[in-house]
Amino acid sequence: MARITLLDGGVGHEIVTRTGHADRPLWATGAMADTPGLAEAVHRDYFAVGATVATANTYALLPDRLMPEGLGNRLAEWRAIALEEARAACDAHGAGRVAAAIGPLRGSYRPELFPDHATALAEYSEAIAAFAPDSDVLIFETVASLAHLHAAQEAARTTARPVWIAVTVSDTDGTRLRSGEPVAEAARLLADGPAAAALVNCSAPEAIGPALDLLGDCGKPIGAYANAFAEITEAFLQPRPTVDALPERRDITPARYAAHALDWVDRGATLVGGCCATGPAHIAATAEALRDAGHLLATP
Repeated sequence: MARITLLDGGVGHEIVTRTGHADRPLWATGAMADTPGLAEAVHRDYFAVGATVATANTYALLPDRLMPEGLGNRLAEWRAIALEEARAACDAHGAGRVAAAIGPLRGSYRPELFPDHATALAEYSEAIAAFAPDSDVLIFETVASLAHLHAAQEAARTTARPVWIAVTVSDTDGTRLRSGEPVAEAARLLADGPAAAALVNCSAPEAIGPALDLLGDCGKPIGAYANAFAEITEAFLQPRPTVDALPERRDITPARYAAHALDWVDRGATLVGGCCATGPAHIAATAEALRDAGHLLATP
């Protein structure tokens, strides 16, 4: 049986769900000002059901997300709040690691908008410098292309903190990144790069398994955390999208999600959690299913 690090579920999406502000382009970012303490409450709820990592609400805390909204002057403040609330939840729980999430540049699921390498490297290196002092691990999330992966890996070399890289794959073909490029090539690049772990995130649960089979060749710990969206709609791919443009699947119950997670572990995953539209109930069910199957849940 395997020793599994149980991650949390969707943090930003859970914040949005609790505030009811799914129609705002800034999603969970606005909660920094509107509902102080809410991110900490979400982190605490995930710890209560077995998670050992608090993924800070930093995914969209990048200049290219805030500046178009006229909020670039709030960047440092909101970054500090997000990391402080994640750390406070760890302290209250008495254990846990803070992970700083670093999202895509220019937009999620839009690899064609990703900037040139020099620009991407500069922006990601700045984010790492800002997040690393107050986090235990950094996660490049929703990496949708090989160009995105190249920039994340080079930026990862600028810190001594462990860096995880999570790719996102086609919902209908888990052997392909959302750019259409092969996951096998991403695995080859990850094998030669600085990442401490390779994961698949924010993809349909059914697409995760084939991606993990290929990532297993990178020779590093692998993991997965899926979303529960029905599809990535055309409306969401427009400028300034809002999360209400992403319909949720009614069939991804906590029990069914846990069954997918068990399959990922059977394929070699040792880091397992949830992404958008999964909540504490999904992580609780996953923890229970893993224990019932004889797996050991790692402690921080």
